[in-house]
Amino acid sequence: MKIRSDIIKVYKDVHIWIGIVCGLMLFIAFYAGSVTMFEKPLERWATPPSTLAAAPSLERADALVEAVLAEYPQAAARYFISVKPGADQPARVYWQERAGGRRQFKEYGASFGADGSLQVEQTRKAPVAQLVDTLHQLVGLPFPDAIARPVMGAVALAYAVALVSGLIVLLPTLSKDVFALRIGKNIKRMWLDAHNALGLFSLPFHLVIALTSVVFAFHDPFYGAQGAVVYPGGIEWNQAHDDAPTGARVLPAAELLRRVEVQLPGFDVQGFGFQRKDGHVEATVTGLDVRHGTRARLYASTHLDPYSGQVDPHDLPGHMDGWNGAVNAFFMLHFGSFGGNPVRWLYVLMGLAGAALFYTGNLLWVESRRRKRKGPETPAQKLSGWVLGCLTVGVSLGCVAGISASLAATKWLPALVADLKAWHTGIYYAVFVAAIGWAFLRGASRGAVELLWLSAV
Repeated sequence: MKIRSDIIKVYKDVHIWIGIVCGLMLFIAFYAGSVTMFEKPLERWATPPSTLAAAPSLERADALVEAVLAEYPQAAARYFISVKPGADQPARVYWQERAGGRRQFKEYGASFGADGSLQVEQTRKAPVAQLVDTLHQLVGLPFPDAIARPVMGAVALAYAVALVSGLIVLLPTLSKDVFALRIGKNIKRMWLDAHNALGLFSLPFHLVIALTSVVFAFHDPFYGAQGAVVYPGGIEWNQAHDDAPTGARVLPAAELLRRVEVQLPGFDVQGFGFQRKDGHVEATVTGLDVRHGTRARLYASTHLDPYSGQVDPHDLPGHMDGWNGAVNAFFMLHFGSFGGNPVRWLYVLMGLAGAALFYTGNLLWVESRRRKRKGPETPAQKLSGWVLGCLTVGVSLGCVAGISASLAATKWLPALVADLKAWHTGIYYAVFVAAIGWAFLRGASRGAVELLWLSAV
C-alpha cells in the first residue's frame, strides 16, 4: 500500500503543477474554441453589408474573370469563382493580394454594375471570428505565431500528461467518488467532486484535443517526416493540365460545376480556385460532403484539371488512402467537422466543460493552500494562493468579457475605423488586462462577482 501511495502522490503532484502552470492558457483555448464551433455564422452576422451589385450568374463568371484580369493582372496569381455567393462572401469572383506579413492579405471582390461596368471593393469580412480562433490556437498569447505555437504544443503535451496522471490519482477512489457531488460547507470537497466528474466523463474528448493539438503545433516537423517516410519520391498530383494541347481553353465555370457534380455525387461544390503560371492554369475545387468529416471545419479541397474537368479526388474524405484517412481523422476529431450541428453543439458544451475543468482545478489548489488555524475564523490564504486566485478570476473572466466586448463592438466599428483587426484585438486585450488588474485590486472573491456581472452585461 505504501508503494502505491507513493506512486499516487507523485502523479498527484504532476497533475497539480501541470494544471497550475498550464490551466489558465487552457481555459482560454477551450472557451475560445467553443465559440469557434460556429465561426462561419458568427462571421456572417458580424460582416457589414457589401456595396457590390448582386453577383452575376455563374454563366457570366468567366466574363467577369476576364474583366478583372484585364484591370488587375496581379489577380491571376490566385483568384476564385464562388458557386454560391452569400452574405459573408457576396462576390462571384474574388482574389487576394499580399499585404506585408507572411500571412497578411487584402481580399477583393468583383461584380458587374447595372450598366455592365466592373465593380470592385475590398472585402470587409469581420475579423472578430478570426480573432477568437487565433486566441484558441495560440492559447491567448499575444506573441507571433512562430513563438506562441510551440508554446501551445508544449502546453498541449503537458495537458495530455495531466489527464493521464489525474486518472491514475482518481483510480483508488473511483467507485466511491465518480457519481458524488457533495454540496455543503466543505467548499474544497464540492469543487473536487465537480472537477473529478468533469475530467472523468470528458476524458476521451480531452485526450483527442490534447493529442491533435500537439500535431497542429508541430505539423511542420511531422509533415517533413511524413514526406520522407510515406512519400520519398514526392507527392504525385494530377498533372493532366501539363499535357493540355496548345491553345486549350479553361472550361467555363458552369461546365466545370456540371462535370464535378457527375464525378462527385453528394459533394456540395462551393467554388473553384485558379492559378495562372507558365502559360497554363492550375485549379482546385472546394466544397463539402456532409457524409464525411473534413480537415477544415466547413470545407474540403482537391485538385481539378480546368481543361477537362477531371477531379483528382485522392485528397477528399471518403476517397483517401489509409494513411491520409488517419491524418484526416485527427483534424476531423479536433474540429468536430462531422455530424452537422448536433456534434457542433456537443463540442460547444464539451469546450465550456473543459474551461470549467481548469477553473475548478485552480480553485482546488487555492482552497488547499489556506493555512489551518484554530477557531471559527476563515483560514487566511498564503500569498501564492491569493495570487493564483486573482489570476484565475482575472484571466478566466477577462477572457470571457474580452471576447464578449469585441463581439459587441463588431456592429459599430466598421463605420468608424479602417483597421478592424487592430481595433478588435485592442478591445479584447484592453478588457482582458483590465479584468486582471481589477481582480488583483478587489481580490479574487469580490472581483469574481463583479467580473461575472461585467461578462453578463
